[in-house]
Amino acid sequence: MRATMPRLSRALCTVAAMALGHIVGAPALHAQRTTLPEVKIRWDRLCQMRKEKFDYILPEAMRENGIDMWIVAQKEGHDDPLASLLGPGYTGTVGYFIFTDRGGKSGGDHIERAALGIEDHHRAACGAYDISEGDADLKAFVTARNPKRIGINMSAEMGLADGLTFSIHEQLVKTLGAQFAARLVSAEKMVSDFSSRRTASEIVAFGEAGEMGRQIAERALSNEVITPGVTTLADVAWWIEQQQYERHLGSSFNVPSVYITGPNGIEATSNDRIIQRGDLIMLDFGVGYLNMWTDQKRIAYVLKPGETSLPTSYQRAFDNAVRVRDVIHRTARPGQTAQVMMDGINAAIAQAGILPLRAFNQPRADSSVEFIIGCHSVGDWGHGIGPSMAFFNPGRLTYEMRPSNLFSIELFAYTPIPEWGGKKLRIPLEDDGTVTTRGVEWVYPVNPRIILVK
Repeated sequence: MRATMPRLSRALCTVAAMALGHIVGAPALHAQRTTLPEVKIRWDRLCQMRKEKFDYILPEAMRENGIDMWIVAQKEGHDDPLASLLGPGYTGTVGYFIFTDRGGKSGGDHIERAALGIEDHHRAACGAYDISEGDADLKAFVTARNPKRIGINMSAEMGLADGLTFSIHEQLVKTLGAQFAARLVSAEKMVSDFSSRRTASEIVAFGEAGEMGRQIAERALSNEVITPGVTTLADVAWWIEQQQYERHLGSSFNVPSVYITGPNGIEATSNDRIIQRGDLIMLDFGVGYLNMWTDQKRIAYVLKPGETSLPTSYQRAFDNAVRVRDVIHRTARPGQTAQVMMDGINAAIAQAGILPLRAFNQPRADSSVEFIIGCHSVGDWGHGIGPSMAFFNPGRLTYEMRPSNLFSIELFAYTPIPEWGGKKLRIPLEDDGTVTTRGVEWVYPVNPRIILVK
C-alpha cells in the first residue's frame, strides 16, 4: 500500500497540474488562436486599400479621362505591373481585370469590377470585386456592356501603365473583333490618376513605410554600422538590404546607393571603398510596404581626429539646401499643372538668392549657390506615375497636381567650399510627403542634419 502511495500522489498531482494549466492557460491559448499572423494583417489592410481605391478614386479617374471600360490583361508568368494593386491571383492562360462604368451619373457611383480567368481563393472574403469567374467569354462580356472607349495599359513613358505585351494585345484585338478593337485606347493618363490619387488608408501605409525607411537610413549612417577605416560602402549597402529582408520590406531601387562625395563629385558608390575619416557619405534608397514605395536620402560626415562637430563650410552647404526645401514646402499647392508649379517654385527659390542650375550636375565655376529640383511622384513606385515637378518626367509635368498626391521632395543645392578651392559641394535632400491645400505635409520626420560618425 505504501509503495503505491507515491505513484498515486504523483498521478493526482499531474492531473491537478494539467487541470490548473488548462484553467490558467485558457486565455493564452485563446489569444494564440485569435492573434492574426502578419501576412493576414497585411492582407486585410491591402483589401481595405483596394476597396476604397475602387470606391473613391476609380470612378473619377475613368470619367475624367472618358474611359467607359478598362481592361487589364495578363498571362501566366507575366502579371500586369498593377496586379498587386488590383488583387493578386493565379492566371492560367490569359486573364482579365475589367472595370466598367455602367452609366453612373455622379462621381461616387459604383464602377463594376470583374476578374475573369484570374483565380484567388481569398477574393470573395475581401469583397472588392462584383464578378469573379474562372473562365469567361471576353467578347460576350464586352458586347453585353457595349463600351464606347476601352482603356488598355499602353504607355510610352510609364512602366506601371505599360503592362500590355505585344502578343497579348494581338490576342485581345483578335478576341474582341474589329468593332471593339477599334475602340481600344491608351489608359495611360487614367492609370496615372487612379494610381497616384490617394485614400487615407494608403497615406497611412505610406507614412509607415517612410518611417521604417528613415530609421534604417539613419542607423545605417551611424557608428552602429560604420567603423572608420574598416567598413566599406558595400558593407553599409548589404546591411541596409539585410534590414529590408528581416522586416519583409521591398526595395524601390534594389541595391541602395551609398556613395562618397568629394571636390570632384561622386568618388565611389556601394563598392569596396573603405570609409575613411573626413568622408562625406550620401545614401539614396527606398523601401516597399503594402504597395507603398518610398524614395529617401540621408547624409553623414565621418569626423577627423580631434573634430567634434561638422566643418562650418559643410554646415553652410546643408543650410542652403534646407533653404531650398523650405521654399518648396511653403510654395507647392495643388490645382495647377506640375510644370506651372515647378516654374513658380524655381522663381521663388531664385528670389531667395539661389541660382537655378544650368544643367544637372553642371555648376558654375563661381561663388554662387545653385539648385535644381526633381520633386517627383512617389508611392506606387520609387519614381511614381503621378504628376511630377521633375525634368526627368516630361510627360508628367503636364498633369495637374491634386490633393493627396504623394511627392518625393527631392532637391540638390551646390555651395562653394573654401577647403576645396571653391569647388561646390552638392547637398541632396529628399523626403516624402503629400500635397494638400495647405502645402506639402510630411508623413514622417524629414532630414534635420548631417549625421556625425565618430
